[in-house]
Amino acid sequence: MSGHSKWSKIQHKKGAIDAKRGNIFTKLGKAITVAAQQGGGDSEMNFSLRLAIERAKTANMPKDNIERAVKKGTGEDNEGTVLQELLYEGFGPAGVAFLVEVVTDNTNRAGSEVKNLFTKNGGNMGGPGSVKWQFEQKGVARFVAEKKTAIADWENAQLELMDAGVEDIKEDEGGVELFSAREDFQKMSEAVQKLGVEPDESGLEWVAKERLDLSEEDSARIEKLCDTFDDLDDVRGVYTNEA
Repeated sequence: MSGHSKWSKIQHKKGAIDAKRGNIFTKLGKAITVAAQQGGGDSEMNFSLRLAIERAKTANMPKDNIERAVKKGTGEDNEGTVLQELLYEGFGPAGVAFLVEVVTDNTNRAGSEVKNLFTKNGGNMGGPGSVKWQFEQKGVARFVAEKKTAIADWENAQLELMDAGVEDIKEDEGGVELFSAREDFQKMSEAVQKLGVEPDESGLEWVAKERLDLSEEDSARIEKLCDTFDDLDDVRGVYTNEA
């Protein structure tokens, strides 16, 4: 999730599921495969895999697709496909910093596609370290305002979340954002579940240390570029330093 229009984007993504179901299933499948590749195929022992499977089920991904993605990660399908995780850095319109996370079986294709999108949309791809220093990886969970109102004692819930490693809680009319250190993400996720809340988004994200305020015109250009990156099957996440 980039730094722009987070709540409208959550609603937009919900509405776009049917229109982009193939693209979404491809991304979900890759997330499952990478998690199984890195931590094994037992979701009870592999938290990342369990989370990836839960997301896939929420999106109504067929059970056979989920099982196939797990077997790809463990090597049981004998395809020999190994997915690589890459992080591309660059600048978009108005000098906005971009990090583009990619999961791919073809690094040449992925790099070319990302570079072309930067160029076509008034930006440019930077070298390693050109942008990453402006971000830090955090555990993030978001849920809309309606879910917060369903929590009986929000003040006490916040204390429980902080005990579980939540470093920052941000609230506005759209909903609630929770942030934790990378290593505390699992504890935070389990604490949220204990509250009876299903996050609308959760995972490890690159969070900008400082945010950049933009005009409406520039913000629209950034949102368009983020959406264009999201349309690529190889792209797992897009992050910016827009406020």
